Amino acid sequence: MVPPRVVEEDSFLKLAENLGELEVVIGPKARPIVAEVRSGLRDAVACRDRGDMPAALDAIRRAMERLAALGSQLDPSEGEMMRAIALHFSNALNAGLKGEAKAAVNVMKHKAGDPKDDESGNQW
Repeated sequence: MVPPRVVEEDSFLKLAENLGELEVVIGPKARPIVAEVRSGLRDAVACRDRGDMPAALDAIRRAMERLAALGSQLDPSEGEMMRAIALHFSNALNAGLKGEAKAAVNVMKHKAGDPKDDESGNQW
């Protein structure tokens, strides 16, 4: 379990914690996929903290693809939109466009049920 203060300060850990809303909406069949997405986001944070940005980006991409697949169960266009957001995030980070990456994170957080924007100074 990650301490609450750390979760509050890291947008990806907060996103991982907020994914429970999807379990409520989709039901029990979402539980294993939500667990995979949470694990992938935590992996990304661990890779970032080790300084392995390529592995962090890959972990985020995989987690967002799983999240998009889950969104497709509700609505195919929702899943496609989530895939586009994940791709936009990865492309923005690869290009060094931190503002664009932060905007994509905020959209992901809103989709996962968190109405607040990321105002942290995360080092992505």
